[in-house]
Amino acid sequence: MTPIGLFYGTDTGFTEIVVKLFVEEFDLVAPDLLTVHNIADVPITTLQQYEYLIIGCPTWDIGQLQADWDKAYNELDTLDLSGKQLAVFGLGDQYGYPDSYCDAIGILAEKFANTGVEIVGLTSTEGYEFTHSEGVKDGQFLGLALDEDNESDKSPQRVSEWVWQLVDEFDLVDYLEPIRA
Repeated sequence: MTPIGLFYGTDTGFTEIVVKLFVEEFDLVAPDLLTVHNIADVPITTLQQYEYLIIGCPTWDIGQLQADWDKAYNELDTLDLSGKQLAVFGLGDQYGYPDSYCDAIGILAEKFANTGVEIVGLTSTEGYEFTHSEGVKDGQFLGLALDEDNESDKSPQRVSEWVWQLVDEFDLVDYLEPIRA
């Protein structure tokens, strides 16, 4: 089994498009690092099978979780993910919803923190234009914020940089191909 489980939810397909960027980038790091799951298609306990977790969720409407993550939200309380590391990425519209940009990052990071995981993958808010986000703590996003509505051209670079940040924070050196190690 791969060490990293990426779990995402999507209604419009944007998150799934971004997930493909993650798959491509992790394949460049080393094959067989990542297994992808749509949260709608697996039991919530599947999260417990992985040492490292990546969670993807768009912010829907005004600060709400995507429908599948909303359904799974209360079930997260039943999980013990102690000793695991988790990173969150979110999609939002920083111009259309500047007061709730990528709130899902913060909503899920806080909920998952209660399961015992260590939250990793924090990123800078520099280069974004928004007024408020539940996904920001101490001046940093609690994960990777992406805006496919307005800045889809920036997503490949942001995903690439974040994947390599996670390789470091997850301490995946043992999984790297010899040429990269």
